Amino acid sequence: MPLSEQEQRLLDEMERHLMRNDADVVSASGGGGGLSYRNVVYGTILVLAGIGALIVGVALQLIVVGVLGFLAMIAGVIVAVTPAKRADGDQVRTEQAPAASRTSASFMDRMNERWDRRQEGH
Repeated sequence: MPLSEQEQRLLDEMERHLMRNDADVVSASGGGGGLSYRNVVYGTILVLAGIGALIVGVALQLIVVGVLGFLAMIAGVIVAVTPAKRADGDQVRTEQAPAASRTSASFMDRMNERWDRRQEGH
């Protein structure tokens, strides 16, 4: 059953407030600690170089080159998925967490009150 326009707007508003106010969701979804475009590019180049070295090592039957290529591929994946470092550090996130939970709780209280009013009106 599809949502009505009002329910869809309410859901969108709740998502926006949740993403803005909930410190855990923001930090998990890339609020300053997300993937870096530079890291992804460097990691991809390293993986491609590792694949090339692995193919050369197998073709020339040089185990050392193949193993180094494999290690380069692993290092490339690690570089690509490493989150970007924040310039202001993690201390900001810990200081803001209590305020965010208070704001989130008051938002949920408002949503519950609106829900109760809607249910009583119908």
